Amino acid sequence: MRKTILLSPILAAALLALAPLSAAAGGGKGCPPGLAKKQNGCLPPGQAQKVYGRGDVIGGDYIVIGNPGRYGLDPNESYYRVGDYIYRVDPDTRKVLNLIGAVAAILN
Repeated sequence: MRKTILLSPILAAALLALAPLSAAAGGGKGCPPGLAKKQNGCLPPGQAQKVYGRGDVIGGDYIVIGNPGRYGLDPNESYYRVGDYIYRVDPDTRKVLNLIGAVAAILN
C-alpha cells in the first residue's frame, strides 16, 4: 500500500513532464499531426474549401475594408474580408485579384 501511494506522485510528475513533447509532435504550431502532413497551413478540410482563388467572384457574406492604408495595404485598392481572410478585389465585378492573407497576419 505504501509503495502505491509513493509511486502515484512520481507517475503523475512523469506524465506532466511528457506533455510538452506530445504537443511538439504537431510541428510546434498547435497543428494536429494529420493536418500538419497536408501542407495547407493547418486548415481543416471544410475550411480549406472556403478560401477564394484568383478570378473567383465573392458573394454572400463579406466586409469591405474601409481605410486599407491603416493596415499597411494599398489605399487605392479595394479589399474584402471573408471569414478570416483578406482579398484584394475588383470593386465592380467582386472578382478576386489576389489573396492577401489571414486577418491575424494583417493585424500584427
